[in-house]
Amino acid sequence: MQHPLPKVALICHEEDPLDSQGLASWLANTMELGGIVVIRRNRARLWRAARREIRRVGWLRFADVVAYRLYARLALARRDGDWKAGALARLRARYPADLEQIPRIVVDSPNGGDAREFLAGLAPDLVVARCKLILKPSIFAIPNAGTFVLHPGICPEYRNAHGCFWALVNRDLAHVGMTLLRIDEGIDTGPVYLHATCPIDEVHESHVVIQYRVVFENLEAIGRRLLALARNDDVPQVSTAGRRSAVWGQPRLTEYLRWKWMARRSRRNANRLVAVP
Repeated sequence: MQHPLPKVALICHEEDPLDSQGLASWLANTMELGGIVVIRRNRARLWRAARREIRRVGWLRFADVVAYRLYARLALARRDGDWKAGALARLRARYPADLEQIPRIVVDSPNGGDAREFLAGLAPDLVVARCKLILKPSIFAIPNAGTFVLHPGICPEYRNAHGCFWALVNRDLAHVGMTLLRIDEGIDTGPVYLHATCPIDEVHESHVVIQYRVVFENLEAIGRRLLALARNDDVPQVSTAGRRSAVWGQPRLTEYLRWKWMARRSRRNANRLVAVP
């Protein structure tokens, strides 16, 4: 007897079609996609995040963060945009879905009453959150099986939104990957159900491309775990006992340039070793 597919809801950002369209199409082919909560960019929230970062790292490092944002916009945005467009086309072709038929709500915050009412009305078995905001218990506790993050970084070593970047900067290449975890009240501290990675080209790819690839190239494994979790199967957790745990901040230009320099040097050294008879 074939069991009905679990119902899933997606929380994502309006400005990221790879999630709002690409990942949504995959979810619609993997489970029953019941609805989408779309978070609209909010300038007041961006200013609050900037003030928090200044308090956390100081003005000098915050200027380094701003310098990276400018550099990324001028030097990386076009190439990354071309890759994203191609990746979105591939996802939509592989996982065709009529997303116009999926209920959705556009909100300023995923923690507001309108988002809570929308999700409660959907009554999903689980929620997938692809957002850079901390969800309140009143939101992440709505689905029976929990709310899950496809985190771009290996947890607990690389928590927060830019785990892949800092693993690359630290030359910790074994921890360049993604984590499937269930949200709790901490920052990426919930139970872990999957670690996954993929081959990368750190010389030519930006960390933005890499952190998407470690998720999108492992969708089949992620889907199997999510289906099992939604059906309340006995899914073993990945043990994180005794492992280093750290929260990392925003990318900085000095660290980005240092990473690329080290990546090129490592490539040259590897090529020299191959060339030695």
